Amino acid sequence: MSKHKIGFIGGGNMARSLIGGLVGAGYPPEALSVADPNESIRTALAADFGINATADNQQIMDQCDVVVFAVKPQVMQKVTSALQVGQNKDRLYLSVAAGIRTASLANWLGGETAIVRAMPNTPALVQSGATGLFANPRVSPNQRDLAESIMRAAGLVQWVEDEALMDVVTALSGSGPAYLFLVMEAMEQAAQKLGLPAETARLLTVQTAFGAAKLALEIEEDPALLRENVTSPGGTTERAIQVLRQEGLEDIFYNALRAARDRANELADELGK
Repeated sequence: MSKHKIGFIGGGNMARSLIGGLVGAGYPPEALSVADPNESIRTALAADFGINATADNQQIMDQCDVVVFAVKPQVMQKVTSALQVGQNKDRLYLSVAAGIRTASLANWLGGETAIVRAMPNTPALVQSGATGLFANPRVSPNQRDLAESIMRAAGLVQWVEDEALMDVVTALSGSGPAYLFLVMEAMEQAAQKLGLPAETARLLTVQTAFGAAKLALEIEEDPALLRENVTSPGGTTERAIQVLRQEGLEDIFYNALRAARDRANELADELGK
């Protein structure tokens, strides 16, 4: 991957996360570039990572083998429509803008282009993200590997072969951190109502969430089995689980994810016009 020149259009948090992850993994800074209209963002990225920084989006197009679009979805059409694709038919475009379908991006770029659509989430900011990827038919096996390597700089990567499933990815992992933060918030508030000091409730909640996720990743057991392992018959955990199920927890999460998926599809329709 080190021979490829990778350019980012947009230097916000997601671009910073990927650049930091790549440099931290040994990717040569001189092979990385970023374009952003904000001078302070350019200066900070250049100073922090030793990469090339410019205000000219077209310079990224002209000089890079991989172009990562890391701009807000609402301005993606304006940004991409102003670019000249040029003669580089082997260039890979990687979009981390939520809700932009590959067909829309190809149309704005004005040609048959190799596009990988990524749906990362906010834990990518600490290199602990979960990203869904979809490649259009123009993407070669080598380009798939390249896109996966880039996104792995921010965490775990999973491919989907049907682009419609990217809306489910959005509903699950894209929006998922907010659901878990809500659960953590509810646990913390309940503990305080039951008498724990606020700081103790917060720290125990955060560490419990972290430990449960770490255990699920490292033990590689089904979550149902992990739950059963800590649910003793007649014990405290069993009593709490009974209440959660009586209140319809599974249905609540299904309905929530379905609503998020449907909204993701609506937004893609709106943004792709």
